[in-house]
Amino acid sequence: MTARKTLLSVIIVYLLMVNSQQLQANLTRKTIDATMPRIVKIFGSGGVRGLHAYGTGFFVSKEGHIATIWNHVLDSDEVTVVTNDGRHWEAKVVGAEPDLDLAILKIIDGHSDFPFFDLKQAGTASTGTRVLGFSNMFKVATGDEPVSVIHGVIEAKTKLSARRGAFEVPYQGLVYVVDAITTNPCGGGGIITSYDGKLLGMIGKELRNSESNTWINYAVPVTELRTIIGEIITGKYTSSHKKPAEEENPNRYQPLDFGIVMLPDVIFKTPAYVGSIIANSPAATAGLQRDDLVLFVNDELIQSHRMMKKELGHLEAGDTLSLIVRRKDKLVTIEMPVQAKE
Repeated sequence: MTARKTLLSVIIVYLLMVNSQQLQANLTRKTIDATMPRIVKIFGSGGVRGLHAYGTGFFVSKEGHIATIWNHVLDSDEVTVVTNDGRHWEAKVVGAEPDLDLAILKIIDGHSDFPFFDLKQAGTASTGTRVLGFSNMFKVATGDEPVSVIHGVIEAKTKLSARRGAFEVPYQGLVYVVDAITTNPCGGGGIITSYDGKLLGMIGKELRNSESNTWINYAVPVTELRTIIGEIITGKYTSSHKKPAEEENPNRYQPLDFGIVMLPDVIFKTPAYVGSIIANSPAATAGLQRDDLVLFVNDELIQSHRMMKKELGHLEAGDTLSLIVRRKDKLVTIEMPVQAKE
C-alpha cells in the first residue's frame, strides 16, 4: 500500500512538473509572438572604421517612432528599417541624447498603425527575474526572419561600471546585468522583457567591465529612458546642456575659426573627421586632436562633415562650443569659448 502511495505521489509530481513546463512554454511562446512585431532591424551607412552597419530597435509609438542605441548605423539622413513581416521602410533620426546613448527614429511614409510598446506600462525587475532578450545579433535577420531570442536571468541591478572601449557609451546610471549573452554585434537597441511580455530594458552596446575586463551583458531600464523618449517624440526635449534657441545665422562660424581643419568633403556623407589642428588655436588649447571623429556639436547628432559646418553656423559670440568626439577607443568631450570674429 505504501509503495502504491509513493508511486502515485511520484506520478502526480511528474504530471505537475510536465504541466508547469507546458504552461511556461506556452507563456513564452505567447510573449515571443506578441513581441516580434514590435522589434525592427535597422540598416544604415555605418561601416566607419570597423563599426557595424546594422542594429536593432523597437517601436515606441503607433506612428512609427523607434528607440535604439545611437551609433554609426545612423550616419545617413535616412536609414532602412525592416519590420518583422519583411517590409522595408525609410526612417530618419528625429532626436538623440548622448548621455544615454539613445536615438529616436521615425518612419517617414506616414503609416500610423505600427504595433508598439506603451512605455507607461514598462515594468521593473529584481535580481533573479527570468527574462527574454530580443535583438538582431550577428545580422542573422535581414528580411522577414525573426530576430534572435535568448533566455536569461537578471543577476544584478547596479550602476554601469565599464572601461572605455570601442563601443563604450557615456551612460553610467542603473542597468540590469543579465547572465545571457545579450550584448552582441549588433544587439544594441534590442530589448529584454519579462516572461509575461512586460518591457524591462534596452540592450546596450558592447562594453567590458572596468574591474574584471570581461564583457558585460546589460540593459538600460526603460524607466530611465521613457521620459526623454516621450519628450523627443513630442518635440519638447531640450538638453540641459543646450542653450536657448537663438536666431540662426548659417555659416557664420566655420571649423577654421576654431583652428580645426576637417578632412576634405569629397563624398555626400563625408564623416566629420579632424584632419589637423592649427597651432595655438582654440581647438589646440582645448585638446582637440587630429583624427578625432566629431559625434555631437552642442548635443546635436553630427552625421557628416556638412552637418558639422551647419551646426557651427548657428553659434554666436559668447557661446560655448561643446564637442563629443571619438578618439581611437574612447569618447572625449571638448569645450571651447566662441569668440567674436575679427
